[in-house]
Amino acid sequence: MRWEGVDKNVAKMVSETKLDQARERRKVREAFKDVQLRIDHCLFKNSFYLRFLFEMDTNVVSYIQSYEVNSRGLEIFSKSWLPENSSIQALVCFCHGYGDTCTFFFEGVAMRLASSGYGVFAMDLPGFGLSEGLHGYIPNFDYLVDDVIEHFSKIKENPEYNGLPSFMFGGSMGAAIALKVHFKQPDSWDGAILVAPMCKISDEIMPPWPVKQFLVAMAKLLPEKKIVPLKDLGELAFRDRTKLEQASYNVLRYRGKARLRTALEIIRTTREIEQRLEEVCLPLLILQGEFDSVTDPSGSKALHEKASCTDKKLCLYEDSYHALLEGEPDEMIIQILNDIFSWLDDHVKRLRR
Repeated sequence: MRWEGVDKNVAKMVSETKLDQARERRKVREAFKDVQLRIDHCLFKNSFYLRFLFEMDTNVVSYIQSYEVNSRGLEIFSKSWLPENSSIQALVCFCHGYGDTCTFFFEGVAMRLASSGYGVFAMDLPGFGLSEGLHGYIPNFDYLVDDVIEHFSKIKENPEYNGLPSFMFGGSMGAAIALKVHFKQPDSWDGAILVAPMCKISDEIMPPWPVKQFLVAMAKLLPEKKIVPLKDLGELAFRDRTKLEQASYNVLRYRGKARLRTALEIIRTTREIEQRLEEVCLPLLILQGEFDSVTDPSGSKALHEKASCTDKKLCLYEDSYHALLEGEPDEMIIQILNDIFSWLDDHVKRLRR
């Protein structure tokens, strides 16, 4: 892997380090932590924020990151972004997608949210990013859901945030986690923002039925084995080719074939969500690219149609792919973020009346 502007020795170290365990991932993150700020991506540009904020007051953003051992004995990395010169108007709790981390592209989104007065909280899921756990391994999807509930419940119980509206924000697999959190806590959240939600996996990346049956059998013997064939998700997810190249700087991202148990848990979870769409009863903003070939747009349409809430909005973006906030042309990313902020601001105003 070649990274422009990165010291050759650092690049060599990062390329040769196995990322199976958190200590290795933390090592490469430390070496690369300042690199993303130099990437020419609109999420990291000052001009990006100016285009949003020239008619608004801006807040200085502070952030806090920490490691805390959860009830399952796993050390979880978390990060929060908070406005410094204004009170927090609502909490936004983010769940990242498969293979990802909260410390790369989402940083730009979180800073924008915090600069507009929102308290933003995120964690790296077990097995991903800087949190403990075998890289890319999900032994049981419900463990992730419970870990997320445990982490965000502690935040919401903080007396400093008492009475503030709270929203879930999830991308792809993270949106599936948000929905399952909602199933377990149906009255605990004031709304959810779901970006390319994993309600239905695209047929383009689903293995054929005979292969799937073979994988089910093999998962009992070799659950951690990385043998599930997958197309290059980056190629499928990023419409802007330059941004796809920039995604390589996300050195914590899980790459390669999916682990057996992980793939089966994702398939199982997607099927469960498809069968429970009528149970969704909180305000929803669903955002989906019409050309998404990772999570099928028909899943978002079904969610919008079947969810029992009346306060629900589906935004379908023409020609757009899966990575709506990372891999689209600048003008599309700006439009999508404006849609998110407009929805959030409107709902916070309603709740505060």
